[in-house]
Amino acid sequence: MKWIDDNDIHQGLKFDGRIAEDFKLSTGTFVSVGPMRGRIIAAGAPYVQDVVITGLNMKEVGAMVIPTMSARALDKAALHAHLQNTVNELAKTATGSASRVARLIVLDEPPSIDKGEVTDKGSINQSSVLTHRADLVDALHADTASGIIKPKS
Repeated sequence: MKWIDDNDIHQGLKFDGRIAEDFKLSTGTFVSVGPMRGRIIAAGAPYVQDVVITGLNMKEVGAMVIPTMSARALDKAALHAHLQNTVNELAKTATGSASRVARLIVLDEPPSIDKGEVTDKGSINQSSVLTHRADLVDALHADTASGIIKPKS
C-alpha cells in the first residue's frame, strides 16, 4: 500500500499489490509482483489471463503466463509471436532488473483448484503455483524448459 495525497482533499492508502508475493532476486533487488503482473497482463492482452512471477533468489525475473481461452484457440506459433512482441515491448520500458521480464513461458496446464492454485474467489494463488510447479520454475531459470521466450533487442 502507498500513501496517496490528492491535493490534500483526500488522503489514505492505495492498494498496489500483496506484499506477501514480493521477493528479492539473488542480487538483493526487490521485485514488486503486483504492479509487474498488471503490466504483463495489460501488455499481453487479449491473450494473457494472468501471470505468475518467478525469480525468488534467482538472477532474473521470469513469468509463467496463464493464457486466455481465446489464446488457446490460436496455434502455438501465433501465441508465441504475440508474447515475443509483448516481452520485447516490456523490456523497452523496464527500469532495471526488478522490472524486466527476462524469460517467459506459457503454462500448458491451467492452474488447479484441487491443488490450491486457484482461490475460492477465482484468483491465482501465486505461492501455490510456484510450489506445485517448482520443477518448471527451475527449468525456466536454467534455460532447459521448452518454449522459453526472452526479450530481443
